[in-house]
Amino acid sequence: MYNYLNTKFLLKVFFLFLLMSALNKVQGQTDSLLQTLLVDEKIDSQLIAPSKMLFTQQLVWGENGILKNRYGTNQDLVERRKIDLRIRRKMLQLHQIGGFVTLGGMVAQGIIGSQLYKGSYQLKETHERLGAAINLSYGFTAINGLFTPPSTFKRDKKLTSIRLHKWLAIAHMSGMIATNILGTQIENNVALKPYHRAAAYTSFFSLAAAMVVIKF
Repeated sequence: MYNYLNTKFLLKVFFLFLLMSALNKVQGQTDSLLQTLLVDEKIDSQLIAPSKMLFTQQLVWGENGILKNRYGTNQDLVERRKIDLRIRRKMLQLHQIGGFVTLGGMVAQGIIGSQLYKGSYQLKETHERLGAAINLSYGFTAINGLFTPPSTFKRDKKLTSIRLHKWLAIAHMSGMIATNILGTQIENNVALKPYHRAAAYTSFFSLAAAMVVIKF
C-alpha cells in the first residue's frame, strides 16, 4: 500500500514538473492560440461584431452587454475590436497561468487529502484552507476564460484542440462542483469518501488534460 501511494505521489510530482516546464515555455513565446488571434488572422469587417458568443460574453461584450459603449460612439469599430483582442490576449494568458496554479494546488490537496484519509486529522484545517484557495484560483481561471472578449473569426467545425479544451472544461467544472458538495457531506456520511476522491481525481486529470491539449 505504501509503495502504491508513493508511486502515485511521484507520478503527480512528475506531471506537475512537466506542466511547469510548459508554463516556462509559454513565458518565452506567444501562445499559438493568441498568436492566431492577433497575428495570423486578419480582422474581417464582416466578423468584427460576432453574433455567436458564450452567454457570459454576451453579458459583458454583446450588443446589449454591460460594456456595449466601452469605447464611446465615435471610435472606429475595427480599432475597438483590436483593443478587444488585446484584452482577450491578456485574459487568456491569466486563464492559462491560473490553470497551472490551480493544478499545483490540486496536487498538494491530493497529498494532504490522502494523509487525512489515513487518519492524520490534524491536517483537516490545512485541507479546508487549501481547498478554499483552490476554489478561488479555479474561479479566477474560469472568469478569465468565460468572460474574455469573443474572437473575430469563425472556427472550423472539425475537432480541434480548442473544442477539446472546452469539452474538458465541462468535465473539470462538474468535478469541482461534485468535489465541493461531497466534501461537505463526508463528515456525516463516510461512505461518500470514494465518490469524493473520484470527483477530485476527475477534476485534476480533466483540468490537466485541458491544459495539455491547448498546447497542441
